Amino acid sequence: MRILITGNMGYVGPSVVRQLRRIYPKSRIEGFDSGFFAHCLTTPHDVPERRLDAQHFGDVRSFDARLLDGCDAVILLAAVSNDPMGARFGRVTEEINQDAAVAIARQASAAGVRNLVFASSCSVYGVAEGGPRNEDDPLNPMTAYASSKIGAERALATLAGDMTVTCLRFATACGMSDRLRLDLVLNDFVACALTTGQISVLSDGSPWRPLIDVRDMARAIEWAATRSPDNGGRLLTVNAGADSANYQVRDLAEAVARQVPGCRVSVNRDSPADSRSYRVDFSRFAALAPHHQPRMSLQDSVAGLVAGLRDLHFADADFRNSSLIRLHTLKALIAEGRLTNDLEWADRLAPVVRNPSEEVLV
Repeated sequence: MRILITGNMGYVGPSVVRQLRRIYPKSRIEGFDSGFFAHCLTTPHDVPERRLDAQHFGDVRSFDARLLDGCDAVILLAAVSNDPMGARFGRVTEEINQDAAVAIARQASAAGVRNLVFASSCSVYGVAEGGPRNEDDPLNPMTAYASSKIGAERALATLAGDMTVTCLRFATACGMSDRLRLDLVLNDFVACALTTGQISVLSDGSPWRPLIDVRDMARAIEWAATRSPDNGGRLLTVNAGADSANYQVRDLAEAVARQVPGCRVSVNRDSPADSRSYRVDFSRFAALAPHHQPRMSLQDSVAGLVAGLRDLHFADADFRNSSLIRLHTLKALIAEGRLTNDLEWADRLAPVVRNPSEEVLV
């Protein structure tokens, strides 16, 4: 089997590669990435790309369809990946998250790819009062990021051909990674607890968030990459997570404090309403993928983050201005003149592969 992953050098990609290599040790697994965050490593071990057969560098907006020749599955992770970046790079968010994803999907269908997986998000539900949201409920995107995910989902749902397409609406990601992000709620709380001994919840703590560890995201992607169309249909959009992992933000803070002795939690009870609060119904995913359900508990994810950061001797109380915050990394590359405001490499040393023969073997 041959698998291509776009955006493999981000936060989720290393876990996906590890999972696929474990389950399909003899498969050919390749990555395609812009390289924006290649240097944002948070592992004392080998770079995660060592598990790949080849790493290609390039921009998904100018993707070379020849890379799809012979592929059985394509996994679309490449994205401008959170709300602050979407606010700063609105047009680029639509170009990368939506337009490029759909264009690659069409190329994959034409190339005879059997399975395509699109990493979507439960943020499409926005502010959603009442009970947990299922896949048939109205959407309420509050950000450019969420809108781009909806746009891609809708376009992918119209694809013709025989390719099996799965849009995984992931819960909020969390957990330790070889390229850790600290601009995610649970990860931020753990970093605060370890560096300052205090977690300050900026909201009143009541907003709901569903969570999923990156290792469980990887297991869901592995399922979707080989899913048969008789299990959910040829075109499927499904919430990916667990009903038991819907939490209020204040509960996340308390869970972290319990694993970091001496940590204090403060809640801003006078704050304005949060722009996102939603619970999600994951029963469809449970029915379709019973052997790929999340295994990591909230306590497991916190413990993994605490252990991983301590192994790195992490002590940066100013981490919100570090390369562990993706928006900060992009701003720094732009300030250095290496990236344009359209998130295109501006210098000659940028890692770009101009044709498939120039792949980097790892």
